[in-house]
Amino acid sequence: MNAAKRLEIFRRFHEDNPEPKTELAYSSPFELLIAVILSAQSTDVGVNKATARLYPVANTPAAIYALGVEGLSEYIKTIGLFNSKAKNVIETCRLLVERHGGEVPQTREELEALPGVGRKTANVVLNTAFRQLTMAVDTHIFRVSNRTGIAPGKNVVEVEMKLMKFVPKQYLLDSHHWLILHGRYVCLARKPRCGSCRIEDLCEYKQKTSDD
Repeated sequence: MNAAKRLEIFRRFHEDNPEPKTELAYSSPFELLIAVILSAQSTDVGVNKATARLYPVANTPAAIYALGVEGLSEYIKTIGLFNSKAKNVIETCRLLVERHGGEVPQTREELEALPGVGRKTANVVLNTAFRQLTMAVDTHIFRVSNRTGIAPGKNVVEVEMKLMKFVPKQYLLDSHHWLILHGRYVCLARKPRCGSCRIEDLCEYKQKTSDD
């Protein structure tokens, strides 16, 4: 795919949705961090239901740490893998209090040192909470990048590096939101909705579908 096509793809994404946002509900960097940890292999809708119960009771590292694993599990037991997630969140809260004064760190290295925080989670927090130029490649972005030809790669890190290189700079900050939303609602895994796709004429996917 050439640079002119990529520029037009992101120009259209921006035109349709000038200020894209994550679908996770949060009101602070810490709330976002916990929501992203909980969202692994879970839906944003499911996470939002759990945090809607949790955050009014505890929404700081100290407050959630005080709940303990069992206390926290009661709030998040509707989410997949809640037992291991509860342990990770409690340990993360302990480290945030002890090492970071209760604040969410703003570097990838410090974030990835927290339990339950991998490269993708760190990138989401850095981009969404702190507006840093990072690219969080999830299954949707990996699929869209490969299927369309925007940034094909064999693994998520390769796709991340290509997107950081190829996405036009003026669109880079918000691009991961556009790509996630496109993968979630249009470029679906089983059958992409090519007939409803804003970038169908620019996409290099060979097996275009109708929406029938």
